[in-house]
Amino acid sequence: MTIASQSWTLRAVAPLATDGLPPERVAKIVAVDEDEQFRRLLSDELTEQGFDIAVYGSGDALLQAAETVATADLIVLDWNLAGMSAVELVPRLRAAGVDIPVVFVTDRPLTASENRAFALGALDFVDKSRGFGILLRRLRLIIRECTPKRRSGEVMRHGHLTLMLQAGRALWNGEDVDLTLCEFKIVHHLVQGGGRYAGYREIYDCMHYRGFVAGAGDDGYRVNVRSAIRRLRSKFRSFDPAFDEIENVASAGYAWRNDSKWP
Repeated sequence: MTIASQSWTLRAVAPLATDGLPPERVAKIVAVDEDEQFRRLLSDELTEQGFDIAVYGSGDALLQAAETVATADLIVLDWNLAGMSAVELVPRLRAAGVDIPVVFVTDRPLTASENRAFALGALDFVDKSRGFGILLRRLRLIIRECTPKRRSGEVMRHGHLTLMLQAGRALWNGEDVDLTLCEFKIVHHLVQGGGRYAGYREIYDCMHYRGFVAGAGDDGYRVNVRSAIRRLRSKFRSFDPAFDEIENVASAGYAWRNDSKWP
């Protein structure tokens, strides 16, 4: 079945980019598919639904767009890429420290492929023939799952840091650090720990969900956690070169310094 013969138009589903998010927080999506028509339809529909989306025609193009990928919340990836396969691309992303959740789409929904996709750490594996409405609903659920549970309007302060929990924003000395959802969840989790060291697996579960697997080997997630912490430190240091709030003990994990109390 070709994409052209499918109905990928959807008008009955309410905008979902803010589902689980406040109106001012738009989910950032990157998508990779070699089918130009599908990329155009996907971009048009997700934009109409309120997403901030960037599309690419190959795995190589995605890897070259490191700056865009680093700020994304979710990757929609065609399982049947002909150039660099999805099986090759995902490990390269993880090795580069890109720990963003992945949803696969496919026009050949084989059970063996689905099992392999989940083994790579995918959050979902969606058959294109089921239509665009199904993909939108799956993305809705994932955005909701990956968003920290927040009480409406709550603001938390710790020294120079302000966490706007409803908006998912972190401010350092009053300036927005522009964290992704995963990065915000790490900071929120560490600060809530009150100086307690959070282990690598604990932080990894916080970034995704309990039991999520990615990276090479049984401890592959440690590389992804270290990369995420490096990106966090770099973002904060772009506003404050003296930033040193995230402490590390290799055998224990990471902690947010607890020198100053919550007001």
